[in-house]
Amino acid sequence: MRLLLPLILTILPLPAAACGLALVLAVDVSGSVDQREYRIQMDGLAEALRDGIVVDALIDQEAQVSLIQWSGSSRQEVSVPWTQLTRVADVYRLADAIEAAPRRWRNYSTAIGEALALAIAAFEDLEKTTACDRRVIDVSGDGVSNEGPSPQSMRQALRRAAINVNALAIEEEGEDLTAYFYENLIDGEGAFVITANGFQDYPAQIQRKLQRETTKQLSRLLPH
Repeated sequence: MRLLLPLILTILPLPAAACGLALVLAVDVSGSVDQREYRIQMDGLAEALRDGIVVDALIDQEAQVSLIQWSGSSRQEVSVPWTQLTRVADVYRLADAIEAAPRRWRNYSTAIGEALALAIAAFEDLEKTTACDRRVIDVSGDGVSNEGPSPQSMRQALRRAAINVNALAIEEEGEDLTAYFYENLIDGEGAFVITANGFQDYPAQIQRKLQRETTKQLSRLLPH
């Protein structure tokens, strides 16, 4: 039996590492976003990750975080792969990587459904090695989906995988993007939309958003 034990241990799968939060940051780089606005998004997102409340929440949950750039159909990319955050230095390295990430596309449409599909696939890859208590997609954008599958068509897959979708609506042209995101994009228990009044307001609002979605949900911790 002693001889068999090492062999059994090499055959059996290792238990998945645990984390409290898996978060995909999905950033709009479609044609409606110019280079200055792209820079505001990436710098603002990086600075929001360095916020003390966000840093503490991510470390406390040993969070896994990834960055997706999304644009038109077939133009979606994981720009920063899953990164586990267990120390302050980990969070700062992630913020630096996001700040330095080159823009992948410039002149294409807005395919939010495909961005969600790529995020779902990213969670599936993570689950092979790491079990996380919460799975969240943080979508920010300045326009409605106008190419590829609709965001609503992804809801069944999102619910099967227990993934929440929150959104940041960058209001630019008076089309009430906030209402569109409420009705067509966000999904899951406690899902929410935060509004930025133009790109200049994005840094402050993405900080608010990350504080809200990285903090543990007390309603899930308290006994019923």
